[in-house]
Amino acid sequence: MLILGFCVRFFTQKWAFLPCALTLCVASVFYFGLTGTYWALTGELTRWSAHILDLLGVDTAHLGYFKIIGLSGGVLERVDGMMVLGMFGGAFCAALWRGGVRLRYAPHFMRALLGGVLAGFGARLGMGCNLASFMTGIPQFSLHAWFFTGASLAGIYLGLKIVRPVSCPKSLGVVLPLKVGVILGLGVFVGVIALAWRAPLATLAWAIGFGWFFGFVIARAQFCFTCAFRNLFVWGKTGPACALVVGMMIASIGVFGYIQLGVPAKIMWASPGILIGGLFFGFGIVLAGGCECGWLFRAMEGQIHFMLVGVGNIIGAGLLALSWDRYSNWITSYPKINLLLSLGHFGGLLCQYALLLLLLLFVLGVGRIKTQAVGASKG
Repeated sequence: MLILGFCVRFFTQKWAFLPCALTLCVASVFYFGLTGTYWALTGELTRWSAHILDLLGVDTAHLGYFKIIGLSGGVLERVDGMMVLGMFGGAFCAALWRGGVRLRYAPHFMRALLGGVLAGFGARLGMGCNLASFMTGIPQFSLHAWFFTGASLAGIYLGLKIVRPVSCPKSLGVVLPLKVGVILGLGVFVGVIALAWRAPLATLAWAIGFGWFFGFVIARAQFCFTCAFRNLFVWGKTGPACALVVGMMIASIGVFGYIQLGVPAKIMWASPGILIGGLFFGFGIVLAGGCECGWLFRAMEGQIHFMLVGVGNIIGAGLLALSWDRYSNWITSYPKINLLLSLGHFGGLLCQYALLLLLLLFVLGVGRIKTQAVGASKG
């Protein structure tokens, strides 16, 4: 009982944002080294949209976007599929073990769906979300990730200027008792271990294990990019955004080391379409009230609004896949630019850190300006 009590107290502690960001960035490096891919969410959601379209009678075999991201096998046979299942399981365990699972709703159903659709469409047009084209895309030394980052920050800023914040969700009175949650959470955890144990490939086992860890950490720390940059652009609080940049600085070194060992980086097209996708994504996550991390852990807490955001993500990703062949040449005709190959390993690493330092200075500069503005308005 003492051990169980210790575990419950440990799992119900709320993590600070900085150690959370650093932990996730370091873990994503090992995930890359062990599985050969980066931590991503919307790519797998796009595959889920393909399975749904198949059930609706749509022939997805000829659609070019699904050929790019790969559609072979089922969810349990794909690295991304196992990782995403693990993320849901980890976030659900975190909510259960702190007694935070309760059904809640906010009267913004259409806004949740529309925000999710825009974010899902923009993420896939930008070849990744706040994870694959920001937090783990930049450490891959892909120029497209920098395009996406700048555009998504512009979209977030625009969204914060136009869109009102989502109102606080109201409880429906359905609350899962803590003791029941602890037992159910242990059941989910055992299920994740069983899936990892029965996985036919080691990479699949690693994927669901890392996914569980990612989901657990983001839920414990309430890790959300939308909130991080809302704090920056509205109130001038630089801590969360600075933590992300510092985390990417550390991750870049780790990824660089794995690249030297022969693990290939994932590089995407540096095209204007990435900029448009980033704008859609940034605006969409503000409209929805949460990014890909944010809606996932909040949905696992029982918030119906964010369940709808997740549904919207799948719809938006599916719409992108259905329309991709109409304008794909405009995207894929641009080169895939790897900073390490284009500038040499030393030059690429130097350029990477110069850009990250500029991003850090941008965050600090915006924070100072907004803090002064807020202080003046109060004065």
